Formats: sequence, structure tokens, C-alpha cells
Amino acid sequence: MQATVGAMTELIPGLAPGPDGALRCWWSTGDSAYIDYHDTEWGFPVVDDRRLFEKICLEGFQSGLSWLTILRKRDNFRRAFADFDPAVVAAFGPGDVHRLVNDAGIVRHRGKIEATINNAERYAELVAECGSLAAYAWSFEPAERPPVIDHATLLAMSTTSESIAMSNDLRRRGWKFVGPTTVYAFMQAMGVVDDHVEGCLVRGPAETSRHSLVRPTRPK
Repeated sequence: MQATVGAMTELIPGLAPGPDGALRCWWSTGDSAYIDYHDTEWGFPVVDDRRLFEKICLEGFQSGLSWLTILRKRDNFRRAFADFDPAVVAAFGPGDVHRLVNDAGIVRHRGKIEATINNAERYAELVAECGSLAAYAWSFEPAERPPVIDHATLLAMSTTSESIAMSNDLRRRGWKFVGPTTVYAFMQAMGVVDDHVEGCLVRGPAETSRHSLVRPTRPK
């Protein structure tokens, strides 16, 4: 049943009405770009390596900024970073760094730019061992989740044992800008976890997609 505005708003903190009157996660309703991202992407499972590489890179760029800033610049990021093709980005040199630092359409943070190029180089090494970034990332899916995902639970859960483990492992592999909070945001974005608040109209569809997904696995 679709949640709508009414007494439920008071009973379930963390929900807010969108323009259509339906209740969504509180963070998503202030901008049309946020609503579209929340309704069609966030929490839905992703197994495509190109999109996963994009997501983890953009989460790194988001550090210290709002996600809406990154979302509004996402098309510019895709243009600037060859649609996040890891093989192409790994070949970027000093001239590309200079180009990117001077690109007003993206976040012009030299450290984050250089980290993205570095991570593209490390991507090939990870895939050689794990088969794909998808198989690697999904191997950190939690075996158990809190019985109820509500506002208070999410506010207290900026990192998890799984995000800490993935962060530590990625940093051991030489990846950069992949702290536990960034990694947990990546896990939320790619659907390894579904953190739509109970009562959000998207939680059901996201859960259905996750339940029907055939998880990629690492080679044995």
C-alpha cells in the first residue's frame, strides 16, 4: 500500500510528502533531482561495473559536500571522466589532471581527482582477483539487518561493520577516498543495503528488486 500524507507522517519520523502527496525518505523531497534519484536509483541493486565504479568515485567526491551538489554535476562528471570507464581513466596523465582541475562543471579538488585516477588503476587489480567490482562489493552484503529501518536507526548508522571491513580492504589495496562513511553511502546507493525508511513508497519496490537479484560471486 502506498503511504500518503496524514496521521502516518506523525507516526513514522523520517518521512516527508513529495509533490504527489506520497511519503518518501525525509532527505529526498526538497528537489526534483533528489526525488527522481530516490525513486529510481537509491537502494536499487546494481551489478554493472561501470556504474559501480562511477558510484564509488562520486561518493568520494561528495565527501564534505551535499549529495545534491554531486547529483547536479553528475552529467559533467561523466563527460569529464569518460563515462567512468576504468580503463580510460586509468590512462589519464598530468594533462588530464590539469584539465579536470580547471573544469568548473565538476568538483575541482585535486586530491579527489587524483584519487579517482588511482582507483581506476587499482580497479584492474581488484577485478583480476575478484572477477568484477560487482562480485567484490556484493560479497560485503550484511547477513543481518536491523529489524526496522527507521529515522533513528539511520541517523545512528553512518558506518557498519561491513562498510568498515570494505573500507579497510580497499585501502589495503591502495584505493583512496574510501573511508567507512563513504563506503556505506556507496553500499546504500548500489542497493547492497536498502535504507529506505519503513513507510516510504519506494521501500517495497527496492526490496522486490533486491530479492529477485542473482548476486554476482567471486571466482572460487
